[in-house]
Amino acid sequence: MAYLELDSLTKAFGQTLAVDHFSLTVARGEFVSLLGPSGCGKTTTLQMIAGFEEPTGGTIRLNGRDLAGVPARERGLGIVFQTYALFPHMTVAENVSFGLEMRSIRRRERKSRIERTLDLVHLSHLSARYPRQLSGGQRQRVALARALVIEPDLLLLDEPLSNLDAKLREEMQLELRRIQQEAGVTTLLVTHDQNEAMALSDRIAVMHMGHLVQEATPFDAYENPTNAFTSNFLGKSNAIPCRVDHGALVTEGGVRLEAPAATRADGPILAALRPERIVFVEPEEAQITGTVMERIFLGDQWLFKVATPLGELLVTRRNSGHSEPDTGSTVHLAWQAEHLRVLAREAGA
Repeated sequence: MAYLELDSLTKAFGQTLAVDHFSLTVARGEFVSLLGPSGCGKTTTLQMIAGFEEPTGGTIRLNGRDLAGVPARERGLGIVFQTYALFPHMTVAENVSFGLEMRSIRRRERKSRIERTLDLVHLSHLSARYPRQLSGGQRQRVALARALVIEPDLLLLDEPLSNLDAKLREEMQLELRRIQQEAGVTTLLVTHDQNEAMALSDRIAVMHMGHLVQEATPFDAYENPTNAFTSNFLGKSNAIPCRVDHGALVTEGGVRLEAPAATRADGPILAALRPERIVFVEPEEAQITGTVMERIFLGDQWLFKVATPLGELLVTRRNSGHSEPDTGSTVHLAWQAEHLRVLAREAGA
């Protein structure tokens, strides 16, 4: 049975549909991310669940309870915003205590819950400090503790890591996942960061123009995108315009490629191929030959842009500590047919 259920949830602002018949179920204890670009409707969806926006249509049920007409303060939700919204004049412990005081929790119970929650987020030793005395990651954990201490039925996270630098954001992803699993709280995250969604989530709900375009585990969404938008948005992808002809893929330039097994398609398609699935090979093993137009060193890997008869292809190679082909070099490329994903060309954007 679904713990959180969104059924045909819709939100219109005048003539603009921000969210269009969006349906999703979340199991108790699950971590699900709403992933998509700015303006896709993910934050509006979160605000409707929180009670900050009134739906134009559809229903929201939490543990069997219809939330229609229920004020935000009575929904029993924990919310962490992008800005953290900590009280600068309160200590860490006082910030965490605030929600309990608003609920008239007795002093002894408050003290016990604060200690337990600060221990969960590894901030017990900083309980007497003020927000200005904390690092960005520590402030983020205070905001998380404040949301968790009320023992919410559902935890809503609105891009909580976006203000952190790249290295700290990666560290906090691990910390956030640990905290969510230890607390066992059902969690819905809004993010535009593909890596963040894949690192944290049990499932990803990819949104585009107010619609749910794919719902899957991070692995399945990445390896088996069902549409061109998901393929392009969730990581890098080479999209090769093709048609199917007698079991082969034929590009617009007339190049024939081996198709994945059981390929069935009518009309124009895209053959999607991840850059890491393309390998440099010897000439006699090549499926295509090209010229390196650009190469970028990313530390753990190299990213190449290669001009080929199929068009420009992105290729990634792990940094092995050895020299790599330079700009202008001829390279020979190959891949396995099973790594091609055949998608409708009109799908996505």
